[in-house]
Parts: sequence; C-alpha cells; structure tokens
Amino acid sequence: MHLGFRGCQAENLLDFLHSVETEYLFLVGDIVDFWSLQKSSYWPQQHTNVVRSILGKAKHGTKVIYVPGNHDEVMREYAGYSFGNVEIHLDYEHTTANGKKLLILHGDEFDTIVKHSQMIAKLGSWAYDMLLRLNQYVNIFRKLFKRNYWSLAKYLKLKVKNAVNYIGSFETALAHLANERKVDGVVCGHIHHAEIRHINSILYCNDGDWVESCSCMIEHDDGSLELVYWTEDYKNILLSKDHSEIDNQYVA
Repeated sequence: MHLGFRGCQAENLLDFLHSVETEYLFLVGDIVDFWSLQKSSYWPQQHTNVVRSILGKAKHGTKVIYVPGNHDEVMREYAGYSFGNVEIHLDYEHTTANGKKLLILHGDEFDTIVKHSQMIAKLGSWAYDMLLRLNQYVNIFRKLFKRNYWSLAKYLKLKVKNAVNYIGSFETALAHLANERKVDGVVCGHIHHAEIRHINSILYCNDGDWVESCSCMIEHDDGSLELVYWTEDYKNILLSKDHSEIDNQYVA
C-alpha cells in the first residue's frame, strides 16, 4: 500500500475496500511507508481513511493479519501482538478452502540488496520514487486522451534484463523456502510484480501493489485464487454482471 508515499493510489484502494466483504484480510507488508515519512510528512486524509477502513473491518468480524515488510519493519518488533483486532505476524500459514497450505510473507528477506546494503536499497527506493512521479505526468496525458492507467515503472522493469533476472531469482528463492517449509505455495509482495504461477510443484503468488498496478489476490469460496486489478475496466465488468460487491473469503 505504501501509505505516506505520494505514489500510493489511496483513492482506488479505498474504493476496493468499500466494495468487498471478506472473512480474512492479509496485509502483506509495506502498509505504511516509514522510509518516505522520514523524508516528508506527506499524509493526506485518504491515507487515514484507508487505516480506518481496515480497522473497521477488523472490528466487524474480518480477521486481519498484518505481515510487515521492509518499509514498515519497525512493526516487526510487535510480532505476536494485536492492535485494534489486527494481528501482527512475521509470516503466516494459511490453508485455503480446498486444503492448500500457503506461506504468507513480505519477501524482503530474499532480496540480497535489501539484506546486505541499506544504502543501496534506499538509493534504489529514491530512483523508484522519481520514476513513479514521472509516471503520474505520463498518466495525466493518457487520461486527457481517455486512455487507461499505464505503469511506466513496470514497463521499464520488464524491459531491463537485470531487473527481469532479479525477479526470477527472487521468485525461485521463495519457491525454495516453500519447499523447505513443506507448504504448497507462497504469497508475497515486495517486488511490486503481480503474478500467480507454478515453479515446479510450488504455487508462487505475488499480490502486486497499490502504487503501480492497483492489484491484490483473492481467494474464492472454492479455494481458487485470482489476481484482481482494480481498474475502471474491471469495475465496468462487475457492473455489467450486476454485481454490487465482490464476495470472497480471503483477500491478500
């Protein structure tokens, strides 16, 4: 989510949260961007409203599991505690409706740059911030011509060979962890690249973000998983099917 960061698409996130009722809600790290808050005090009302919406769901029966990431790693000190009915865990094992065991974690532990060099990681974060700001201007022009949102940052990541190799290595490392933990799959965030695919016998899932792609992963009542991109096109599809809300068991 990266609340506190100017690139957070809180308006779309709020729209999504108000449109769903779920049994479980998994927050897979980098919910509050403390790195950005150290540089500026940017915190608009919409970001407060997102927090209130999540706490409201927790108060009214949704089991909210919060697994902190590297941008909100200070919250890892409170693993095992609950705040406002929100449980904090370093990682979490979830069993789907069809009996599959999934390990849920943020994933930064398997990012060699974050693990070994905070300075390089923060420099990379700064460059990414600049790219996302440029992305905002690109999409202002796209909106003028009635074009859908498009992520320049995502496009460039997939065009740069080293970035593609890095994503592949990250995914393989997490699949190896899932094997070691004897679970059927892994759900993570961190690299902002939404995907559901099999790596050998392991189901690898990344739920993306609410900065570039406005994406999340949902589990349907039968245990099947789906990536949802909360765009105008997707909402129009829902309206055409006369669905007033998405009713699923779990959202990551």
